[in-house]
Amino acid sequence: MNPLNTIKGTIIAGVIVSVIIAALIGGWALNWLSLDRWIHIGAGITWIGLLYYFNFVQVPALGAAAADQGGPGGAGITKYVAPLALLWFRWAALVTWLSGAAYLLTTKNLHGAFTLGLMSDPFNVYQLIIGLGAWMGTIMLFNVWVLIWPNQKKVLGMVPASDEEKNKAKRIAFLASRTNTFLSIPMLMCMIGAVPNHGLPF
Repeated sequence: MNPLNTIKGTIIAGVIVSVIIAALIGGWALNWLSLDRWIHIGAGITWIGLLYYFNFVQVPALGAAAADQGGPGGAGITKYVAPLALLWFRWAALVTWLSGAAYLLTTKNLHGAFTLGLMSDPFNVYQLIIGLGAWMGTIMLFNVWVLIWPNQKKVLGMVPASDEEKNKAKRIAFLASRTNTFLSIPMLMCMIGAVPNHGLPF
């Protein structure tokens, strides 16, 4: 059976090959911190990738579909694509945040990051930079679970809502999603720019 025939098989095959590679080159990726970073980055790519899909592809496509008189409309996207994409989106957001927090906790940087290095003596630049990214990621996680997902359930008809409630929900979800897209740019810069020069295991 070809594992590429299903998404589950594809993911499992990718994980197995990754573990084999790690084992063959000395097990460098088999410790907890490396595994946590691997999960954090994989989930983050999924989360931000879907965020960009929604903002750069789905929203403009649905707008074009609504303006296309006599066209196929956007029912297929809202019925089949959006609920599945939102499922992956919201859980990837949570896994990204939790794995990032676990990494900071394990490296004894969680408190320092969320206080932006201001409580460290001497002042910790790494904690400032990673902390800015962590705070932006926290705001983005809040937006996903508290603003985007509950309002998208109304828009997609997953929970009862009047037309007025749906219009209001659509606007709130849209603005929260755009806020996350805006925040993702400096957040990614901070995550990548946190220079590993403070004795941390990268």
